[in-house]
Amino acid sequence: MPSDTATTATETTSPPSPGWHRPGRRAPVVLQVVPALVTGGAERGCIDVALALKAAGAMPLVASAGGPMAHELDRAGITHITLPLASKNPLTIWRNAGALADIIRRHKVDVVHARSRAPAWSAYLAARRTGARYMTTFHSTYNFGSGLKRRYNAVMVRGERIIAISDFIRDHILANYGDIADPSRIRVIHRGIDTEVFAPDRVSPARLAQLATQWRVPDDRPVILLPGRLTRWKGQIVMIDALEKLGRKDIRCLLVGSDQGRTGYRAELESRIRRAGLEGVVHMTDHCNDMAAAYRLSTVVVSASREPEAFGRVIVEAQAMGRPVIVTSIGAYRETVIPGETAWVVPPDDPLSLAQALAQALEMPVEQRDAIGDHAHAFVAGRYTKTRMCADTLAVYDELVNG
Repeated sequence: MPSDTATTATETTSPPSPGWHRPGRRAPVVLQVVPALVTGGAERGCIDVALALKAAGAMPLVASAGGPMAHELDRAGITHITLPLASKNPLTIWRNAGALADIIRRHKVDVVHARSRAPAWSAYLAARRTGARYMTTFHSTYNFGSGLKRRYNAVMVRGERIIAISDFIRDHILANYGDIADPSRIRVIHRGIDTEVFAPDRVSPARLAQLATQWRVPDDRPVILLPGRLTRWKGQIVMIDALEKLGRKDIRCLLVGSDQGRTGYRAELESRIRRAGLEGVVHMTDHCNDMAAAYRLSTVVVSASREPEAFGRVIVEAQAMGRPVIVTSIGAYRETVIPGETAWVVPPDDPLSLAQALAQALEMPVEQRDAIGDHAHAFVAGRYTKTRMCADTLAVYDELVNG
């Protein structure tokens, strides 16, 4: 593997108790707002933090348009308020602000935590009306092509605290919103994964066999895994072009992810697979409910993103499962891999470089590849955990409420 350098995060294995457990301090009432609870990293983080708040003796509330993930809150006895917070309609945003203000007053909410732009506007207005503390988590680069779009995005940097999910996102905030965002208000809290779920020794052979049967993966074929919803910027088309250049038919490539209604792009991918003669190589699946087993089933995991990843959860999950990864050289990759040690790094939109990296990974002796996977597991195991993410977020709440 090529050599390079990487910045690394540090983390203790035992996160501190929330500050409100100390004498003279109080547990906060925290209202998190997200568009919906269907799928996604912001939604996963919202639920994880809500559960951590309750476990720490605080009162969590969540407002969203609802979705299947809301059942996790119901099971935990956490209040979920259904509002049309996914809407970008100005009138709906204004009405949502009024509804949130009522919720804040009724439940004596201390902190309103917004995780997406449309609900953030409602949350911002509600907090100003009620005096609640307002904060945000900046989950993406939120591209803008006009001054109007920039002003719309800027609600995400108007918080009394701004959580950036990576150093890359912090730098993006300062580069693009430096006239608004006070650097002293930014807290970098990397996203975290559940290390009890993404643990190699917890994936049984039966789970691997079940998934291999479901996806029709022969026992003797190396497996390339590219997880991610079917959208052009995730690079599935680049992967297909790279596989054509690779020219191997003794492998299986799994494109794992839902099209979320993007049927035109799915059809384009299927057509490209046929033209490349890769029908027996590339297999498109839908959403997978056992990604831990999917990573263990793979030989190498690829993130072929054509646009910057704000964090790169797939990259971290794959390494936690002991798998080497191939990533593109944009976004937060320097924080989540060690180039040349746990990952091959290739330019985005470069099928030839991706094909060359795939060739190296597939031709490497199993023992050497496993050693890279072990190194990758050790690298992320103590750094990017759900426990650490929640503890650091709760510390921000305490900072706002108790000083």
